[in-house]
Amino acid sequence: MNLLPKSSREFGSAEYWEKFFQQRGKRAFEWYGSYLELCGVLHKYMKPREKVLVIGCGNSELSEQLYDVGYLDIVNIDISEVVIKQMKERNASRRPQMSFLKMDMTQMEFPDASFQVVLDKGTLDAVLTDEEEKTLHQVDRMLAEVGRVLQGRETEWLFGMEEGRKQLAASAGFRRLITVALHRGQRYEGMDSIQAELSARVMELAPAGMPAQQQVPFLSVGGDIGVRTIQHQGCSPLSGSYVVEDVQGDDKHYFRRLIFLSNRNVVQSEARLLKDVSHRAQKKRKKDRKKPRADDTPEDLPAAPGRPVDKTYLCCEHHKAMIAGLALLRNPELLLETPLALLVVGLGGGSLPLFVHDHFPKSCIDAVEIDPCMLEVATQWFGFSQSDRMKVHIADGLDYITSLAGREARPHYNVVMFDVDSKDPTLGMSCPPPAFVDQPFLQKVKSILTPEGVFILNLVCRDLGLKDSVLTGLKAVFPLLYVRRIEGEVNEILFCQLHPEQKLAMPEVLEMAQALEQTLRKPGRGWDDTYVLSDMLKTVKIV
Repeated sequence: MNLLPKSSREFGSAEYWEKFFQQRGKRAFEWYGSYLELCGVLHKYMKPREKVLVIGCGNSELSEQLYDVGYLDIVNIDISEVVIKQMKERNASRRPQMSFLKMDMTQMEFPDASFQVVLDKGTLDAVLTDEEEKTLHQVDRMLAEVGRVLQGRETEWLFGMEEGRKQLAASAGFRRLITVALHRGQRYEGMDSIQAELSARVMELAPAGMPAQQQVPFLSVGGDIGVRTIQHQGCSPLSGSYVVEDVQGDDKHYFRRLIFLSNRNVVQSEARLLKDVSHRAQKKRKKDRKKPRADDTPEDLPAAPGRPVDKTYLCCEHHKAMIAGLALLRNPELLLETPLALLVVGLGGGSLPLFVHDHFPKSCIDAVEIDPCMLEVATQWFGFSQSDRMKVHIADGLDYITSLAGREARPHYNVVMFDVDSKDPTLGMSCPPPAFVDQPFLQKVKSILTPEGVFILNLVCRDLGLKDSVLTGLKAVFPLLYVRRIEGEVNEILFCQLHPEQKLAMPEVLEMAQALEQTLRKPGRGWDDTYVLSDMLKTVKIV
């Protein structure tokens, strides 16, 4: 019985596959290799706990054999109704957790970021039967859908859009760039082990004429190499799956991080953990004080995971810059004794509003957070707490500010801070969401700011055209605009004020920052000696 099509075009036809599986019957047909031939690679890059989507599953035994060795969360789709019915009948009793769905892979019905793994064993070849425009369009639709349902960075603007990839290559200083995504389940000792594994594959993609011994540099985006200790895992209806994890830094301090798995290479919140200062540890130190000991003994090492959070330490450079922006308020040396009203949109782990609360004793802070799960995370894992001077409002920041602006007796804040991320990784701007910088909304922000107040915005925008548009819109509402670029990061902190006559020359800005820091460094106040406020404002530019 001849099952081959009359022409390769038929491979892309649903009618062909219906006929194929009707004639083939229930006997398994393997394209490009069996499970035994592929399991070494599959087991290395797939973890049993991950959710797997198999596209164009046919009647291959691959999914069944993966299920039998512990990969239980597998969804199979195929365009053929005949084969889906066969596979359901074959697996209903033996593999009850595995599902089979009739579905077109170019129009999948799954939500975004639904799977950790998408597995294709020949389906792309069935679609890519020639290089005509119609065929290539189908391939683009297929790959776009795979990118949409896959959890990873493939759909981010930097990697998923041509302009983003060009910017990435330019920043790396090369004309040809290969990107490889590592998932969180993988463990490597460092870049050397990654390079050893990938070098052969990279050279297979080298351009013709490249010398065989050519050295190819390996670069890392993000710090996702190394071992992490997961303290907590959860799933929020708004933010999706997330983890709270402890990692050891280069200086042997431990840091606690909040990671959204939909954007797993971005640290949403970070806090340093305190050293062990328990009574037993102090007593042992006194006892051993006179004993000679080698460097890096356990008494010298910082705390192990599980210790309290150091609330005096700001891990994020953009948070340090945002705090330094308070020096733009008049008479910074008096701020500790001056009642200050602040609105902070975006709570995360709570380190930014908590730092203000603890260092400015007359401050009253309204923090707005759309996700109630984040308040629980901040409270349980990052040392955050509310007080008479610190209130958290569970609300959409857009709605909350719109409501305030609509009141007859609206409140007026000395400082408004935006540190809120976008959930759409395909945009060239990941912070804030575009609606937060629309001019009509910025007018509402203006209406709740005191005349000499400052609006501080964390902007993360790789799309240069979009960034220019944002700055133009801000300038139209806030005529005085300072920009501070965070070195080594995409973040830019914008300090916006209402009156151009408030403009300060850079020596004055630095002098005010130094005056504020001297006040904060007074004896008896906890202060991180590495944090120099004036350094945060040295590179500020006026737009």
